[in-house]
Amino acid sequence: MPKFFLLLLFFASGCISKEIRKPLNKSSDYFLKESAQRNKLLLAAEQNFMTKVIEADTKKQYIPSKKGFWYYHKNKKTSDSIIPSKGDLVEFSYSIATLNGKMLYDSETLGSVSYQVDEEEILPALREGIKLMKLGEVVVFLFPSYLCYGYQGDGEKIGINQPLRFEISLNNIVK
Repeated sequence: MPKFFLLLLFFASGCISKEIRKPLNKSSDYFLKESAQRNKLLLAAEQNFMTKVIEADTKKQYIPSKKGFWYYHKNKKTSDSIIPSKGDLVEFSYSIATLNGKMLYDSETLGSVSYQVDEEEILPALREGIKLMKLGEVVVFLFPSYLCYGYQGDGEKIGINQPLRFEISLNNIVK
């Protein structure tokens, strides 16, 4: 008889309806909205800092780009010169500094780089900057962190979410 009673209890408990639990976070995209808001605030702060650096440097004529960075020509080619396009093999050298001018990596440390335009993976800052240069030019760029090393930094000298100053020299283009 106890076995029958346990069996009856087991079947009876299976008939009880279970209540569906509601999620604790009612908005499923809460994290994405908060992340987007943080990124907007970060970008605004970086743009504000770059604007102050540009205003303090009255001797240079900075040009805004459509991608959210600024640049000026240290050595500008006024005559017709070759501009890199997709598939071209370019050779360039560059240095990286803070926006305040503190050198992080000089061009000797980084060495000369060969890159096939828009065909290889490279730092977005370099990819976008090179496409604005002519052969033989030296250009200084002020890049926001999202085009550089972003929220990770480089693990050595470049911090997280750090806007940077790149000086790029375009040495060769092979069509």
